[in-house]
Amino acid sequence: MTSEGVLSPTALHPAIGGPQDCESQASQDTNKAGILDRRKPSSAVQQLSLNTANASPSVDDRRTPSTAVPALGGESSTSLTSDHSDNTWPWVAAPTQESQFSHRRSAPSCDSIPRQTIIKALATVSRKSKPEALSLDNMLATKIAADAAPGSAASSQRLADALQDLARKQSTPTTALTAMKSPCFYHQRFDDAVDIQKVLEEIKNDEWMSHSRLVQTATGVREVSKQLQRRPIKRAVRNVMIVTKARDHQLVYLTRELTTWLLRTPRYGSDLGVNVYVDAKLRSSKRFDASGILAENPRFEHMLKYWTPDLCWSQPEKFDLVLTLGGDGTVLFTSWLFQRIVPPVLSFSLGSLGFMTTFEFEKYKSHLNRVMGDDGMKINLRMRFTCTVWRHDAEGGHVDEGEQFEVLNELVIDRGPSPYVSNLELYGDDELLTVVQADGCIFSTPTGSTAYSLSAGGSLVHPDIPAILLTPICPHTLSFRPMVLSDTMALRVAVPRNSRATAYCAFDGKGRIELRQGDHVTITASQYPFPTVTRTDTEWFDSVSRTLRWNVRAAAQKPFDPSAASDGMLSFDEDDGSCWDIDTDSAYFPSEEGSVSASPIRRQMSMLGL
Repeated sequence: MTSEGVLSPTALHPAIGGPQDCESQASQDTNKAGILDRRKPSSAVQQLSLNTANASPSVDDRRTPSTAVPALGGESSTSLTSDHSDNTWPWVAAPTQESQFSHRRSAPSCDSIPRQTIIKALATVSRKSKPEALSLDNMLATKIAADAAPGSAASSQRLADALQDLARKQSTPTTALTAMKSPCFYHQRFDDAVDIQKVLEEIKNDEWMSHSRLVQTATGVREVSKQLQRRPIKRAVRNVMIVTKARDHQLVYLTRELTTWLLRTPRYGSDLGVNVYVDAKLRSSKRFDASGILAENPRFEHMLKYWTPDLCWSQPEKFDLVLTLGGDGTVLFTSWLFQRIVPPVLSFSLGSLGFMTTFEFEKYKSHLNRVMGDDGMKINLRMRFTCTVWRHDAEGGHVDEGEQFEVLNELVIDRGPSPYVSNLELYGDDELLTVVQADGCIFSTPTGSTAYSLSAGGSLVHPDIPAILLTPICPHTLSFRPMVLSDTMALRVAVPRNSRATAYCAFDGKGRIELRQGDHVTITASQYPFPTVTRTDTEWFDSVSRTLRWNVRAAAQKPFDPSAASDGMLSFDEDDGSCWDIDTDSAYFPSEEGSVSASPIRRQMSMLGL
């Protein structure tokens, strides 16, 4: 992604959801309103905050629509229309109607929503029909032809005007704004488990609802959430994506072994296996030997395919399951690939750390047979952050939108190479919370609580708890301690214009960029969670105990058992086994015959008559 410069029309995918496509689909999606009403939020990921991008404190301090839009899809011409256009992908539900669980004080305007978020929401809207992928020029020209002749403005200006005009005119439940108001995309398997919209309507219409009724409703929602997490999902896995750790030749051989097994093993009534997508860099690898795999069976030619980052962005619904070979860094790289919808991820432990890799590769056959078979898989939705960078234009006095990232572990803002202490203003829901004076601060997800946040003194937080962890890095006040904030808050971290130095921020350890004076970054709970396949219900505790040796002593305390003899020592006789030569600690208890004092101090005091 780039933060500067004007992009050419070919820098974006033509299938991001053009105005013509969305308007032609409005009538079809309106018929699905009854189905969309049943969509419900997940307990793991709360509502996306739409007031995050109140970029400026004043009305005049607004960003202009001429800011450049980062190339989200590269120059690939891959279309978003796929074989799953009827939204049969089991892990993604269609965008919901506006949720009543909103902490926003007022309805957001189009200017307060990051443009990249609008693009993601438009690209996520499912389409039953498969419209022809139009070029960006034609798409924008069709939209603004009624107002002005196309071609007179710059490409970035036309793109911004078209997106803003589209956001203003859309009013159906399938608009981009409505899609962004969806707290997350949940399993279709649980669509009819509970009617959240009906419950919300009852609460809204009942003005005299009793406290006991509210307690019953809250308890019922929590119970439904627990039951959903316990249910396994049984679904045919047709397309499997394999992500291999970089710079490890041994894992390339293991990737080949896993690929050939997936291709050979019969599945779902067929004499062959499933389609396998491997890294495109392995196409000409001698260790992977793709030609040798294809020579085994000619039909493998249509089953062995290759994935690219552009494919992960444009068609994430194509993959039914993602397998990672490596450590936690490989899992973070997978989250980096899928900046929108993420397929279920099953991670094999083949790295140095394993907080999120709980499956042994030696048993991959039994694990995959269970997950892809009748037992199904249990999914844990790990929350992510949507972090958007906003640039202050000193000359124009407005704020421009910069990069946007989906973060699985943490966002780190520090002073970088500057010798001065970071001076950062922290806002929560547009209210100034504090001024951070430290080497930096960490905003971590519950998943990232075992990473950088833990090293800086943060607490361990279970990944099922929706929260934002604020951990300062070497603060200048001892009272600035780590805190756990609600995930419904919209945080904003700004570098004051009178700050001595700039700051640097990193997203999951990648994409390190500089925040200059006047710039700020917004942090909200993402509407695109990271689903991981769980092995056991206590795997998080097992991983913490295994990797951190949590609450493990070098040696356990020995019991008072005289019958148990130590190695190399003489054993007790049966007659003397119940007696101790030294029965009690003489420093605290009377052990000598005729002694009345319990300690040497009391003995001296009794001798002095005190």
